[in-house]
Amino acid sequence: MSNWSRALDAADITSPVLREDYTAARRTVARFRREAYVAVRLLVPPALVPDVLVATAFMHHTDNLLDSGRPEQRIAAFGGWEREVRAALAGSGAELPLARALASGAGRHPTLGRHAEAFLDTALTDLEFTGFAAEADYQRYVDAYSLPALMVVACLLGPQEPDADGAYRAACRSFIDGSQRLDFVNDLAEDLAADRLTVPEDVLKEHRVTRADLAAGRDTTEVRALLADLLARARASLLDGGELVRSAPPAGRPMVRALVGLELLTLKAAEAKGPALLRGSARPSLPAAAALLLREYRARR
Repeated sequence: MSNWSRALDAADITSPVLREDYTAARRTVARFRREAYVAVRLLVPPALVPDVLVATAFMHHTDNLLDSGRPEQRIAAFGGWEREVRAALAGSGAELPLARALASGAGRHPTLGRHAEAFLDTALTDLEFTGFAAEADYQRYVDAYSLPALMVVACLLGPQEPDADGAYRAACRSFIDGSQRLDFVNDLAEDLAADRLTVPEDVLKEHRVTRADLAAGRDTTEVRALLADLLARARASLLDGGELVRSAPPAGRPMVRALVGLELLTLKAAEAKGPALLRGSARPSLPAAAALLLREYRARR
């Protein structure tokens, strides 16, 4: 019997159709987030592995729908997907494998269903994004989009009682503030090419940097100071998010530590790259990432 079959058994997923649905979600995550996939397989308790992968695949699929095509096409595609997921979560059945698997997971973990629906309530925030006039607008974006998105997966690693996750959710908020800011800095080249500026305008003005400076990839003292400031803010929030480990149940801590650690490795790579980020993203050191996962795997065992 394969490790994957044992994980499905541990999660009490016995239906042949559902096992195929979960396997399809597993393949999706393995393709688009290899490091996250390896971390889940190594560090998450077997009974949780299938649902963590399905929650991750759900987020990836939803993001793809919101990112692909003209605005009207995105709205239509998201609308159809939202109806499918809500019907599945309500017990009305589903035609799409991923929606069936998500509903199955929500049946075992009610917090997953609640957070999936909460994310669907605000997911169009990303589609409506036109930039941030001020830091406060960025913070509202984190509350409306980034945190609900994170909680779809993070809820499976945290306390399962609805009244016991206040400290955990607050730690998730700190973590995703840093992670989202890091993503925005790391994806500057790609976003600017798509005519999307994710740096708040008041922060640009504070550092006397223009959108044209960033789009042209200019290596100036001001641009270096801007990037250093943004990455320092990301680092502070990620370190605050270290409380995530203490507020997570023991079984979830190895995975949570790995999530925080991988983000800090990515941040270190971004700091080293500096203004070259305006030409392409930074990636964490593969040997360092492997060492981190191996260390957490040994701690889990």
